[in-house]
Amino acid sequence: MGLFAFIKNAGEKLLGIGEAKATEAVAKTSPTPANIEAANKAAANAIADYVKKMNLTAEGLTIGFDGASATVIVQGMAATQEIKEKILLCCGNVAGVEHVQDQLGVVAIAAEPVFYTVVSGDTLSKIAKQHYGNANAYMKIFEANKPMLSHPDKIYPGQVLRIPE
Repeated sequence: MGLFAFIKNAGEKLLGIGEAKATEAVAKTSPTPANIEAANKAAANAIADYVKKMNLTAEGLTIGFDGASATVIVQGMAATQEIKEKILLCCGNVAGVEHVQDQLGVVAIAAEPVFYTVVSGDTLSKIAKQHYGNANAYMKIFEANKPMLSHPDKIYPGQVLRIPE
């Protein structure tokens, strides 16, 4: 449980399309409490749909969004630490999200997660060499970040990755 920081301008572009874009535009032109609440709910729904699309679930999973602080609030109970971490990363690796407030519990408790923020020039091999001393261990990182990663070469600066033990 805690607050995780992400790079606001990096990640999946979920908040500037569809219903989230339309309600955000209304909230900007007419910033009433109801319009702001609707924009936050639309953004939260877009993020929740993305998590669901990645086939990640947790008991009682609820996702909220506060546009003023660019914070996603995640609640529920994940079956494993790995699932919990992947849900948090899905929520944080979204353009427009700066923080994820982790209120997600876990049934099977494990070691504290290790996260790594990708910088320009990084490859999974380079990250594996840094964390494991072996560049050929990059598939371990790739597998730990599926389904968010579709290919080992498709990482980008600002993206936050899980680094498994």
